[in-house]
Amino acid sequence: MFRKVLHFLADRRASIAPIFAFSLVPAMGMIGAAVDYTRASNVRSAMQAALDSTTLAMAQSAPAMNEAALKTAASNFFNAQFHRSDAKNVQLDTKYNTTNGSQLVMSASANVPARFMVIPGLNINSIPVSAESTTTWGNTRLRVSLVLDNTGSMASSGKMDALKAAAKGLLDQLKTAASNDGDVYVSVIPFAKDVNVGSGNKDAAWLTWGDDWDKTKYSCSKSRYTDKRSCQNNGGTWTAANHDQWTGCVTDRDQPYDTTNAVPSDANGGITRFPVEQYADCPVAMMPLSYNWDALKTKIDAMTPTGTTNTTVGLEWGWLSLSQTAPLNAPAEDPNFQYKRIIIFLTDGDNTENRWWSTFSDSPNYTYNAQSKIDARMSAACTNAKSDGVLVYTILVMQGSENLLKNCASSAGMYFKITQSNQLVTVFNQIGTQMSRLRVAK
Repeated sequence: MFRKVLHFLADRRASIAPIFAFSLVPAMGMIGAAVDYTRASNVRSAMQAALDSTTLAMAQSAPAMNEAALKTAASNFFNAQFHRSDAKNVQLDTKYNTTNGSQLVMSASANVPARFMVIPGLNINSIPVSAESTTTWGNTRLRVSLVLDNTGSMASSGKMDALKAAAKGLLDQLKTAASNDGDVYVSVIPFAKDVNVGSGNKDAAWLTWGDDWDKTKYSCSKSRYTDKRSCQNNGGTWTAANHDQWTGCVTDRDQPYDTTNAVPSDANGGITRFPVEQYADCPVAMMPLSYNWDALKTKIDAMTPTGTTNTTVGLEWGWLSLSQTAPLNAPAEDPNFQYKRIIIFLTDGDNTENRWWSTFSDSPNYTYNAQSKIDARMSAACTNAKSDGVLVYTILVMQGSENLLKNCASSAGMYFKITQSNQLVTVFNQIGTQMSRLRVAK
């Protein structure tokens, strides 16, 4: 027997068979491991997809639920999406917080039983898998200015009524998008040829009482003289009208500050301050940034169509309402949040006049090329606001300069033209949806 064993060991013929037999076990183990890990990877992919769907769906209702109700609803939704019988001991964790905005974090874990790696030597009974998904909203706060045409032409074709309904609908959307007070602020800037800053500001340092006031509110002891200089030069006594008679309207600032948000001051003779004007068709007073939703709606309901059109003064005051400087001093921004400053600008016609030029032939400011000059001011104001980081939506109602408003908008998708007033509700709804949209963060 001993000699036979030695003979076998010395024999080199057909040696591949025992070598193959010895290597078969680890080879089968590696193949089995690949199969098991592929199964586990497929389970994890399905788990991730179900988590992403669940976080997006639950984010809409999370703010209104207590912790127990949220976890139950999330579990039910996740289980309806995740159908993998080879995933065992599935665990789901749901956390909602409002530390920096609103955030819903969901994680899931499970074990996938091994089919091949349980062989002796490997002894792996299952493979753990996990996934996580986060949806955030409200970490970007909004500052929105509604710059709305209140000129006389808005009285036709039901435009003003449609505008009021659309604007109040937008306020409802923005209120819903705000998890906490201050997440969304809105200002309302009605405009005609002038903007009404409120007669209560009559003593504000950023106003200037100059020629425009003197032209309409004056008293000279020699009645033939109608301006301060001629009155005094001819021995008359000039008496300025009481500022309490002012209705609140301001006109364009001195150029080039008429297209900027420069802080008003006494420098350079105070040319950065805002000239008061006793405009006969003064629109309703503006409302600075607020989250008093009822008061904002009341302001919109108070709008009345009257007067002529100066789009630039409206856009400038919309921009000023978003600026954390005088005259309107927007609320300070929390460094823990990102902010988007947005102007929604609506008009239903061409620019017709401003402090210097008019397209009306009977106006003392009439100029043959007034339209191009007036529109150039508007273009400059749009460019300056966008350069300051403001996002601009523009809405043209039925008629007006399409190119002017297209170029004023921050992008092609932020310009809207409507041909019927009842389309305003749809347009404002689209804009509100864009501003309120959720995003998957992870």
